[in-house]
Amino acid sequence: MIEVLVVDDDTRVARVNAAYVEKVPGFHVAGEAHNAAQALHRLETLPRLDLVLMDHYLPDDTGLAVLQEMRRRGHQTDVIMVTAARDVSTVQAAMRQGALQYLVKPFAFAGLRAKLEAYARLRRTLDGGGEAEQAEVDRIFGALSVPPGPSGPSRPSGPSRPSGPGLPKGHSPTTADLVRQSLMSADGPLSAQEIAERTGVSRQTAQRYLKLLERTGRARLTLRYGDAGRPEHRYVWATRG
Repeated sequence: MIEVLVVDDDTRVARVNAAYVEKVPGFHVAGEAHNAAQALHRLETLPRLDLVLMDHYLPDDTGLAVLQEMRRRGHQTDVIMVTAARDVSTVQAAMRQGALQYLVKPFAFAGLRAKLEAYARLRRTLDGGGEAEQAEVDRIFGALSVPPGPSGPSRPSGPSRPSGPGLPKGHSPTTADLVRQSLMSADGPLSAQEIAERTGVSRQTAQRYLKLLERTGRARLTLRYGDAGRPEHRYVWATRG
């Protein structure tokens, strides 16, 4: 079992990412941290840790600073950056400091699963030890690549995909696909807040894309009444099959 530390400043996002990790066979969440100090403390106190999913924007420091301090202290735990930081300088710094992979938020479960499965392949490749000829070295370095198909990032197609030229101006095909995938994989209706937690986008963004899906007939709106009597808007995918 690969033991994972999930580091994210947003506790809700950390819970979602932890739930994603637990869904991938062979992986177990050893703990969570919500700032740099907690992350370093977990590294020192957890009995075993194989992999860190590291956010970059933390309230007391950056994820890259945590990675650098980890190496300074002698921790060789593997790191995959999971962050909204998209600037090339941050990506380059992550590579130079030894991050094995870099996953940009927002993402769906399939995106994280692909990274974790690639990491598991790398671990299996390295387990043999010994010396390596060039072909074996190439296989080791290629183990982190994400293959196409069911194990790679989900690329929905067909008439039910709410992206492409038909999207209104200002809407992102990537975000539309994330919201769509979350609805399709859900066991029942979801609120905008629940979609936001699953995808990493804001509640307002989730609401905007849910309304688009409803207008185009791909999602169905339902109402749930709470104790205060005010209805909560919940959405369910309308074109399963």
